[in-house]
Amino acid sequence: MPTVRPSTVLGRQLGDELRKFREAAGVSMAQAAEVLDCTKGKISRIENGHVPVRTPDLIALMQAYQVAETEAQERLAALARRANRRRREGWWHQYASLLSDTYLDQIEMESICESIRTCQVQLVPGLLQTEEYGRAVTVASRAWQTAEEIDQFVRVRIARQERLTGETPIEYWAVLAEGVLRQQVGGPDVMKAQLYHLVAMAQQPNITIQVLPFSRGAHSGMFGPYLLLAFPQMASLDLVLTETPTGNIWMEREAEVACYRALFDDARMAALPPTESLELIQRVAKEYGS
Repeated sequence: MPTVRPSTVLGRQLGDELRKFREAAGVSMAQAAEVLDCTKGKISRIENGHVPVRTPDLIALMQAYQVAETEAQERLAALARRANRRRREGWWHQYASLLSDTYLDQIEMESICESIRTCQVQLVPGLLQTEEYGRAVTVASRAWQTAEEIDQFVRVRIARQERLTGETPIEYWAVLAEGVLRQQVGGPDVMKAQLYHLVAMAQQPNITIQVLPFSRGAHSGMFGPYLLLAFPQMASLDLVLTETPTGNIWMEREAEVACYRALFDDARMAALPPTESLELIQRVAKEYGS
């Protein structure tokens, strides 16, 4: 199954605004293409956020679309600068030779989103993993062979967790199947530490953790794992990342995203409330020994 990369969210926001200005000015895609001496396909890709917008092209389009207000011009120019900068900067790019394109995209999207909702059926999600648990998962994946590669990947995962505890932490909501608590990744000691780490993380006001117990039977959470990423101001920019053994897939069409929103709502409603979930996590942690 092929890996699908997302449009850059900032680029999509810029493209969406340009489309609105174009339509308000009564300019067709064909006419916009004449302005830039390009194809209609390129205008479509600009408006979908799939290609960057160079400053001269942005100025030409704003003139063609009669964007006269200084505030609007400055907003579009700032969006273009940020979108283009995001494509080539960020601490994660120093690991480009180690990480897949999809994983690099995931880190970039995490860096600018405002909330993440995830449903996991087998593993603790990466943003909540301890270093020891993350190392055990990394070794088991067989994606990295040398000790240096494994160390680097674990460092990346720990660095990602800054989004939960930094100056502007994201809202994070995880629904975990009970099997996540009982799959002995790394052995009893690692699991015990990991489960108590979940309890500690759940004390933060921006983090919610729920557990779907085995007793619930069949439920929509069984069709995970997936992540729902939401972005400031525009729900139309939300993304879904589904995880598969042969490559992760990004989804950004509104109908697809809406389907996963509904799946997540079903999962959280079927799961134990947060307080009862933490009590279950603590009980299972004690089962791993004193």
